[in-house]
Amino acid sequence: MNYVHIVALLAIAQFLAFGVLVGRMREKYGVKAPAMTGHEMFERALRVQMNTLEQLVCFLPALLIASLYWPNAVIAGIGVVYLAGRLLYCRQYLADPASRAPGFLLSVIPNMALLLAALAGALLRQPA
Repeated sequence: MNYVHIVALLAIAQFLAFGVLVGRMREKYGVKAPAMTGHEMFERALRVQMNTLEQLVCFLPALLIASLYWPNAVIAGIGVVYLAGRLLYCRQYLADPASRAPGFLLSVIPNMALLLAALAGALLRQPA
């Protein structure tokens, strides 16, 4: 079982779930496509989805590259922290955008750790 691949797929599924949330908010608050503004709750959900997309650009390649050089379980564990951070970020942002910092940090710190692990592995190690 490849835990890193499972975490990568869960990250994609989480992003898609946030997209479903945006669609539900669009419908609930009558924000007609292609509008990107409207009710505050729709805008919050949209911002969660977009911020997650911004994080995924770093997360997925760093996760997969780091897993070539370091133990799969360790890299997957870092990825699980990222997933939890994204979920916390979503809940906090929807409740009160000013409270989003803990969830954001639990996303950014794993991203930085994975990026550094991938870079260190590429510079210093041979792929497993």
